[in-house]
Amino acid sequence: MSLKKINTVLAAAFILFILWFGTEYILSPETTAPGYGLPSWPSGDGDGFLIIKGIRDVVLALVLGILLVTGHRRALGWVLLMEALAAYGDMTNVLAHHGAVATALGVHCLTATLMVVNGLLIMCETRNVAAAPETPAPQPA
Repeated sequence: MSLKKINTVLAAAFILFILWFGTEYILSPETTAPGYGLPSWPSGDGDGFLIIKGIRDVVLALVLGILLVTGHRRALGWVLLMEALAAYGDMTNVLAHHGAVATALGVHCLTATLMVVNGLLIMCETRNVAAAPETPAPQPA
């Protein structure tokens, strides 16, 4: 299997995973939220804040999906690298609020790190294409 196919499968898996997880937060935040890793949730009606996380995840997935479908592979690599910061931020949030270390590292950090690896692999795959010198257009005589 070529590097491009492996990268495409990994990127598609991330897109589907992030889209599914974000949709779960939107549709049933109260049942999805405990898997985030924080030790407690705000009292009262906190569903609105949880839905915000779901919307963020859905938007992140759609951006990746658009770049994958339109074939903008180098941009896809850059965006994977950038969007990994959201997962690292989730990890930091869980750790900063004394949440489950296993979830912080095993879910958020692992996801972010795999996104970075996928982004770097796509950048390597597209490096030769991006570095190719442009040839000037032929000029009429």
